[in-house]
Amino acid sequence: MSREAAPRPRGVTALATRAVSMLRDAVLWQVASPPEQGARRGLAAHGKRRYQRARRIWRKAAERGDAESAFLLGQLYARGEGVDRSPADAAAWYRRAAEAGHVDAQYWLGRIYLTGSEGWGGARAWLASASRRDGEVSQKTAAALFPNGLTVAKDVDAAVHWIGMSAAAGKAEALALLGDLYRFEIGRPRDYVAAGRLYEMAAPDGIAAAEFGLGDIHFQGLGVAVDCARAADWYEKAAEHGLAKAKVALAFVYLSGAGRPADQQRAGLLFVEAAEQGEPRGLTHAAAMHLSGEGLNRNEDKAETYLRAAAKQDYLPAVIRLAEFYAREGGIKQDLREAAFWQRRAAELDDVQSQFLIGRSYATGAGVPINLRESARWFERAASRGHAAAAHNIAVYRSRGTGVGKDMAKAIEWHRAAAEAGVTASQLRLGRIYSTGDGAPRNIPLALRWLRDAAKSGDNDARTALAVLYLQGEGDDPDLQKCETLLRQAAEAGHAVAALRLGHLYSGKRVGEAREEEAVFWYGKAAEDGVAEAQYALGMKNLSGLGAPRDEKRAAFWIEEAARQGHALSQFQFGVMHATGQGVARDLEQAVAWYERAAEGGHALAQHNVAVMLAKGQGCAQDREKAALWHSKAADQGLEQSRAALAAMNKDGDRTASLTAA
Repeated sequence: MSREAAPRPRGVTALATRAVSMLRDAVLWQVASPPEQGARRGLAAHGKRRYQRARRIWRKAAERGDAESAFLLGQLYARGEGVDRSPADAAAWYRRAAEAGHVDAQYWLGRIYLTGSEGWGGARAWLASASRRDGEVSQKTAAALFPNGLTVAKDVDAAVHWIGMSAAAGKAEALALLGDLYRFEIGRPRDYVAAGRLYEMAAPDGIAAAEFGLGDIHFQGLGVAVDCARAADWYEKAAEHGLAKAKVALAFVYLSGAGRPADQQRAGLLFVEAAEQGEPRGLTHAAAMHLSGEGLNRNEDKAETYLRAAAKQDYLPAVIRLAEFYAREGGIKQDLREAAFWQRRAAELDDVQSQFLIGRSYATGAGVPINLRESARWFERAASRGHAAAAHNIAVYRSRGTGVGKDMAKAIEWHRAAAEAGVTASQLRLGRIYSTGDGAPRNIPLALRWLRDAAKSGDNDARTALAVLYLQGEGDDPDLQKCETLLRQAAEAGHAVAALRLGHLYSGKRVGEAREEEAVFWYGKAAEDGVAEAQYALGMKNLSGLGAPRDEKRAAFWIEEAARQGHALSQFQFGVMHATGQGVARDLEQAVAWYERAAEGGHALAQHNVAVMLAKGQGCAQDREKAALWHSKAADQGLEQSRAALAAMNKDGDRTASLTAA
C-alpha cells in the first residue's frame, strides 16, 4: 500500500531538492518487498469487518517480516477496530514496518511522535475504568494486555526523523507535514522558503494541507511577496478538496476583498460549509453572521447551535461569544445560568475578562448562587493577570475580609496596581487611606498624588477630598483658590457633599471671608439632594436671616427634614423650636420627644434639657430617676450645667432621706 514517489513539479529550486536529498541520504534505505499473501487475506477479512481474523492473519505475516502486514496492524490499533485503541501498540507495529522501509508507516509513526498519545482514549480509558474497580489487579492485567505500554511520549526529534524519511521517499502528505514543521519551527529551524518548496512538491498530488500552506505563504508574505490573489487560488483548491480551515480562510478573503471581490454572501456560505464540518472558527463566524443578519439570514436558533458546537470544542472565542449571547439584556435567548456556565468555562480557559465577569456573577448572584469565596478567587486570578477592575475589587475584598482573609497590606498593593492602571476608584481609595491613616501610616504627599490623579479624571468625590486637603493646608499653607475651584467643579456637576462644603466655605467657616448669599445657594442645592447637614445649615440661615430673608417657618421645615434623618443637632434645635414656639406651635411634649432623640444620639445639651423637663414634669410625667440618668450622661461629656444639677439632686436626696429617718 506504499505510495510511489510523486513527480516533482517544474521550477523546484535546488534548496528544496537538497533538503529532501539530505533526508534521503541520512539513512540506508531498505526497499519493502511486495506484500505477501497474508496481507491480502487479512484485507479481505477486514473488508468483511472480521477484525479479529484480520489481526491474527496480519500478526503472523508481520512476524514473518511482512512490512505491509505490520503497517496494517498499526492501523488496526490506531483506529481501535476489533481491539482497544492503543497508541503504544500502533506505534510498535508502525515502527516495525517503518524500519523495513514502509513509507506510509514512517509517516504515521512520525505523526504519533509529533503529539504523543495525549487525547487518545482506548487503552488509557480502559485502565482508568478498571483502576476504579481494582487498581492492583488492573495494573497487572494492563501489563499483560498491553505489553507495549499504554502511552507514547511526545518526541519531536523522532517525529522529524520519520516524517523526513517518508517525505524523502516522496510521500506527498509527509512533504506537506514537513513543510509545516519548517514553517512553525517544530523540530526544525524556521524556514519559510523551505516550507514553501515542500508545499509545492506536495500540492500537485492534491494534498489540501499543502495547498492551504501555500495560501498562507502567499497571503502573509512568508518568504515571498504578498500575493492575495494567488493565495486565494490556493485556498480555493484546498477548500475544493474539503479542508474546512481553507474554507474559513477563503471566507475571510471574500469578507476583506483582498484577493477576491468582496462578497459577504459568499463568505457566509463558506463559513457555513466549514461549520457543517465542525470547524470551530467556521462555526463561530457563521453564528456571528446569523446574529447580525449580514451575509446570512438572521437566525438566532442557528447561531446558538453553531456557538454551542464550537464552545464544546473549547474554542475560546466561541465560549466567550456564547456567554455574551446568553447574557444579552432583553435578548430572546437570555439565560443568566447559561451565561454564567460559559463565563466560567472561558475563565477556566484563562480568559482574563471572563475571570472578572464570573467573579462579578458570584458576587451578585447573576446566574449562580452568591459565593463570595469564589468571587474573590476569580477576581484575584484576573487581577494577577493585570485586569485593573478585578484588582480594585479584590482590594476592596481584602480590606473588608470579604470572601478572603482581611489583609490591608495586600489590599493596598491591589489598590496601587489598579490605581496605576487608571482605576479612579482605587486612586480615590488610596488618597483617603493616606490622608486619614486608616489602614496605612498617614502620608500627605501620597494622598495628594492619588487624589490629584483621580480628580484629573473628573471624579467629584476626589475633587471634594482634594479640596478638603487644600483647605486644611496639609503639607502646605491653605490654598483657598484651589479649594474653591475644585469644590465648584464638583458642586456644579451635582455633587451634593461638594455643594455642602462650598456652602461652609462661603459661610466663612475655618478660613476665608463670608459670602452668605452664595453659602445659602449651595446649602440649598445640597439640602434639596437630602444632605442633612446642609438642611440644618440652611434652616439656621433662615432662622438667623444671614444670606436669606428671616423665615422661621421655612427654617422649621428644613430643620425637621434633617431631624427626621437622625441629625442630632437638628433634633435638638427642633426641640428648642417646639419649646419656644419658634416657627412651629409651642408643644412641650414634642420638645421632650425631640430632645430625647437628640440625647440618644449623644447630644450633651439635649441630654441636659430632657433631664430638666423630666425633673420638673414639663411635657412629660415627672421622673427624677430618669432625669438623673440623663444629667449623668451629659456630665460625663463635660457639661457643667448637668454636673451642678446632678449634685443638687443628690443633695436634695440626702435631705429627704434625713427627714424620713427622723
